[in-house]
Amino acid sequence: MSVPHFIASIKGKKRMSSKIRLYLIDKEKHYFLNDGVLKNGFNPKLSISKNRDSVLSAFSKMAFLFDEIIRLRIIGYSNNSDSAELLYLLNLVPVNRKIRTFLDWKVFAPEFTRNMSRLFEVRNAAVHCISLSEVNYAPKNKLSLSSTSGFNKFVKDFQKAWGVLLKIYVKEQEKLDWKKLSQL
Repeated sequence: MSVPHFIASIKGKKRMSSKIRLYLIDKEKHYFLNDGVLKNGFNPKLSISKNRDSVLSAFSKMAFLFDEIIRLRIIGYSNNSDSAELLYLLNLVPVNRKIRTFLDWKVFAPEFTRNMSRLFEVRNAAVHCISLSEVNYAPKNKLSLSSTSGFNKFVKDFQKAWGVLLKIYVKEQEKLDWKKLSQL
């Protein structure tokens, strides 16, 4: 069984097992199965507007996927008490430590780790400011997010990283036992 077959098998059901908590990526469609309900997930193409809220929203989606990758690797699709406890702990772990953990686990390559760290420096700055005019992005040279070229470079790099992260997630997702999962 595969992701598309699993999704097809559960779409017709009114209520699924509440034992499953799983973000699903099937080509260009994302779903979130939680507490027995299948909902639409994030749009695979992130659009980022030149404002603080939009930038922070994009980072929150990326951070969500970080946590879901960790969940898949440690407890799989479980939605038992171990899932809630792990999510509690993950909220206490800074993003830079998660990025480093992915490098240690060989989930992220060294170059991708550096790129993610640079991107998340923007998030850290955006959290502590009022407008993007106070935020710089430094892939090589320092670029202001208030400038068109700086913002465009940031968005291009962010979207590229998002695409790589989705592929990494799909690789982790493919390790699941879909036949066993469909029987819950």
